[in-house]
Amino acid sequence: MEFDYVIVGAGSAGCVLAERLSAGGRARVLVLEAGGADRHPWIRVPLGYAFTFSDPRVNWRYTARPDPGLLGREAYWPRGKVVGGSSSINAMAWVRGLPGDFDDWQEAGAEGWGWPAMRAAFDALETVLAPGEDGRMRASGNGPVPVSDLGRDMHPFSDNFLAAARDLGWPVTGDMNAPGQAGIGRYRSTVRAGRRVSAADAFLKPALRRGGVRLLTHALVERIALDGRRARGVHFRRAGRAGFARARREVILCAGAVNSPQILQLSGLGPAPLLRAHGIEVVRDLPEVGRGLQDHLAITHYFRSNAPTLNTRLGTPLGRVLAGVQYVATRRGPLGVPVNQVGGFVRSGPAQSAPDLQIYCNPASYSVPADGKPRIDRAPGFLLCAQPCRPTSRGEIRIASPDPTRPPDILPNSLATEADRRAAIAASRAVQALAATPTLSALIRSAHEPDIRAMGEAELLENFRARAGSVFHASCTCRMGRRAGDSVLDARLRVHGVAGLRVVDASAFPNVTSGNTNAPTMALALRAAGLILEDAGRAGEAARESA
Repeated sequence: MEFDYVIVGAGSAGCVLAERLSAGGRARVLVLEAGGADRHPWIRVPLGYAFTFSDPRVNWRYTARPDPGLLGREAYWPRGKVVGGSSSINAMAWVRGLPGDFDDWQEAGAEGWGWPAMRAAFDALETVLAPGEDGRMRASGNGPVPVSDLGRDMHPFSDNFLAAARDLGWPVTGDMNAPGQAGIGRYRSTVRAGRRVSAADAFLKPALRRGGVRLLTHALVERIALDGRRARGVHFRRAGRAGFARARREVILCAGAVNSPQILQLSGLGPAPLLRAHGIEVVRDLPEVGRGLQDHLAITHYFRSNAPTLNTRLGTPLGRVLAGVQYVATRRGPLGVPVNQVGGFVRSGPAQSAPDLQIYCNPASYSVPADGKPRIDRAPGFLLCAQPCRPTSRGEIRIASPDPTRPPDILPNSLATEADRRAAIAASRAVQALAATPTLSALIRSAHEPDIRAMGEAELLENFRARAGSVFHASCTCRMGRRAGDSVLDARLRVHGVAGLRVVDASAFPNVTSGNTNAPTMALALRAAGLILEDAGRAGEAARESA
């Protein structure tokens, strides 16, 4: 098989690239996806997140190595293993992040990736859907990604979270994605007419219908084929058979912050000592491949309520049946709204020049047992959650074997810096402050143990170490930068010293953004497509001039 571009991974970035690179009708694109088709019924249902969270049919179900910063705990790391990638199993929150996030990218060596360029990419992606005065949804923008205001369908209890924010003097905003609109508001979601819209729905499926793109599912890429220091294609395995796909122009890794560095390392591109330890020939010593891992950690606490919440409707078998009937009939009701309802960005104190915490408030309480399947409580309850926005600790992804079917080692290295430990305490203080507001304290019947409300500073840090968890924003493991000594990619997302090879996904972030990473990943891919086509045009001109 021979194509102009071979894309590894049909996730948030790969789907965007496949559509954009094939849009002109001249390029032939192959997309290789390790997972299967996105026909799992719960993928489409916004609240179906609970059912795909641990389903091995659509999820890699990774487990990080014991993390000293979290008292040796092994964190669960779900990642999409399905067409659409993590955009098919995530919580659908569409959060751009803060403008300063992208200016920081540029300062880190990703020239051209500052806020003005990224804002243009977000604008091009989005169609914002919000109810008008007549209650009907109105559209603004003409991008392929629906960004829906679902406030009218959120549980009425969520209004209390906005009131609690006002109690604290936090700004309340109608759109946390608008520049300068940091504050608490209702999360906007990639949902249209009560159904999830993944990157596959928005980009890949239209491209497949148009032509020029071929998708192979259940195709596990084993390594990149290199001719000297040029990528020529990829070796993969499908249905037990070895396959090879040749790339006339480029191989583009879009396998995510865990799997993209794994594939590079398996191909002989990475830290030489690690590769040699696994008997892999070193094609190019790139010490930063897999390093620089960043993620967001959040502390969540649950409270029983003396007012009705989503538990009142979904906490019993009959309630769940009735909610299901309502959803099937109307595409509305509890199942039509993602789990995240209210939250946003706030400052932990007046000394902060920019928001440094992200807040999540959900009108439901639930538990996640060892089997990974969330179980909603029967009694009314709600949760309060806070995460530090910009961690400074850096972890690592390392192959554990030359066998591509074996998961790599995930080493988060959480809370390794004093700054991150202070931020953990600040996030915990924010949860305490929300629980203590007049609005919420009047609604709390009791707190689930441990009760965060009376903890002192030392207890808050130990509680964070014992209970905080990933919110699944892994990034930065193939980050952009200035040179091979401090990064993996240049500012055009090309692997240092290797021709015909780029990485386009959240692993390319120089720093993790302040919030959810799906929207920035898709915006990065949209800009990357422009760079790739620009470079192809230049190469074509050079070829014609030399002819």
